[in-house]
Amino acid sequence: MKFTQLKDDIKEGARPIYLIDGDDAYFRGKAEEQIKTAFLTMPELNFTSFDGAQYKGANLTEITSALSAYPFMSEKRIVKISEFYPAESDYEKYLKAAFENMPETSLLIIVNSQGKKGVDLKRKKCISYIDCNRVDRETVAKWAYITMKRSGVSSTVEACEAIADYCLCDMARVSKEVEKIVEYAKGGQVTKHTVDELVYKDADFRIYQMTGAVARRDFAQFAEICYDLLSKGYDENAIIASLINYFKNLLTVSEADISDKEIAASLKMSDYVYGKTKQQARAIGKQRLTGYINSLYSLVSAFKSGCITANGALESAVAQIFFG
Repeated sequence: MKFTQLKDDIKEGARPIYLIDGDDAYFRGKAEEQIKTAFLTMPELNFTSFDGAQYKGANLTEITSALSAYPFMSEKRIVKISEFYPAESDYEKYLKAAFENMPETSLLIIVNSQGKKGVDLKRKKCISYIDCNRVDRETVAKWAYITMKRSGVSSTVEACEAIADYCLCDMARVSKEVEKIVEYAKGGQVTKHTVDELVYKDADFRIYQMTGAVARRDFAQFAEICYDLLSKGYDENAIIASLINYFKNLLTVSEADISDKEIAASLKMSDYVYGKTKQQARAIGKQRLTGYINSLYSLVSAFKSGCITANGALESAVAQIFFG
C-alpha cells in the first residue's frame, strides 16, 4: 500500500508485520508514528528496537524470541527492526515460521531505507508493505495545498507546485517549509512570490534549473543561477563536478537500453524529474552531451594539475558549453 493509504488501513485493525520501505524519511517516520500511536501503550515496557545490520544467522533467534514475548498490561507488544535485509537462506531457516505464525499479541515493524540485497520481503504474503518512496510532483503539491488549507492558509496551485519543485519532492523538506510558510502567512494568502521569498531552492534543483538552461540555450538564466550558487557556498570545482554528473545522467537516460522505470530508480529520480531530464537529453543530443562531458573532465584535470585556476576552469566550462 502507499503511505497515504496507511491511515485508513489502520482503522481496519493491526497487521502482524509492517514493512516500511522507501527513500523518503518523512513518510517512513510518519508511518512508524501512526502505527505506534494506534497500537502501542506503555512503550517503555512494550516496545523493543533492533539494528538489523547486527543480526544474521543464529543471532536472528533474538528477534524471534522478542516476537514471542507477551505484552505487559497491553494488547500489543511492538518490535522494530531497522535496515533489515536478511538473506534468503536465513529467512527460510530462522524467520519464516515465526513471521508466518505471528502471535496476536505481537506486531513487527521493519523500517528500510537503502534497498540492499536480500530476501524480497515485499513479496511475502505475511508482510504488509508500505511504499514510502518519494511521490510525484502533483501529489506533493496537493499535500502542501491541503495541509495549508487545514491550517487556515489559502494558496495557489502555482505556489504549491513551486514548493514541490524547490524541495525536489522530498517530503521531509516539504513539511518543514510548509510549517514555515503557515507561520509566516498566519491565515493569509500564499502565492508563488511568497514561496520564492521563503523557500530555499535545493542546490540540486538549482543545478537542475541551470543545466535546463543549457538545453534551452538560455545563457542569462544559466549565469544567474551559477553565480547564485557561488554566493551560497558552492565553489567552482563543485559546480563543474555537478555539471559533469548531470550531463552523465542525461547521457544515461538517452542511451540506456532498460525501461524508464528502471533508469529512474537507478538514478533515484522522481517521475517528474525523470520526465524533464529525458526531455532535456533529447534537446541536447548524444553528440553534444559526450562533448560536454569530455571537455569538462579535461578542465577538471587541468585545474587539479595546476594548469588553470578554479575561476578560469569555470569560465572555460561556460564558454565551451554555450559558445564552443
